[in-house]
Amino acid sequence: MKRRALQWYTRLVRSLGHHQWFAIVMKRVGWRLDRTLLRLTNGRFDLSGPDIPTMLLTATGRRTGRPRTVPLVYVEDGRNVIVACENFGLNETSRWPQNVLANPAVITQIGDRSEHRLARLATPEEVDLNMPSLLAAWPAHDTYLERTGHRQVFVHEPSD
Repeated sequence: MKRRALQWYTRLVRSLGHHQWFAIVMKRVGWRLDRTLLRLTNGRFDLSGPDIPTMLLTATGRRTGRPRTVPLVYVEDGRNVIVACENFGLNETSRWPQNVLANPAVITQIGDRSEHRLARLATPEEVDLNMPSLLAAWPAHDTYLERTGHRQVFVHEPSD
């Protein structure tokens, strides 16, 4: 019964992700709540539920030099972590990709595991390889791309 309820919740969240009102709420306040939940529970709980892989990405602010942390849907490709950004399909610019491009040294937290990584834009081949998995995790990626016409995919590689 519990598993069925979680599956229902995951389907609901994935469905809501396509709506512009949902994007606006998540862009304004939802990501902050998600970040807080992930921090408080050591990555065990977030708004998306357990079937949508969500991590915390900490990058250095390009203007402030201060750490900036955002929750992101991710997939893993071997030892690499892959994320996409279409900024919820909104016409505003998302800050985290700009911060990562300015300073690629980042920290990813998946569950209770934090790792130092180096971020870079994915090659076209890496995008083709990983977008099906990213879309399976968060189908709204394509809805967001339709709205904005712009997508950035990043590879976070271990820095060891």
